[in-house]
Amino acid sequence: MERLKLNSEYITLRQFLKIENIISSGGEAKYYLAENKVYVNQELETRRGRKLYPKDVVRIDGKEYEME
Repeated sequence: MERLKLNSEYITLRQFLKIENIISSGGEAKYYLAENKVYVNQELETRRGRKLYPKDVVRIDGKEYEME
């Protein structure tokens, strides 16, 4: 599991996808989430504005990331 250190109280799922180079621009987030299964804390997530806080776990294509 990879860990991502947050520099603020939270980041959005769209920001996370950009930070991890899964998408190249924020505008792609809507389409990426429509075409791919992304889980936040084991729940399927489709909202690009979903806030990610410390201890949240994101799973994409079998890879997990924990927010710190």
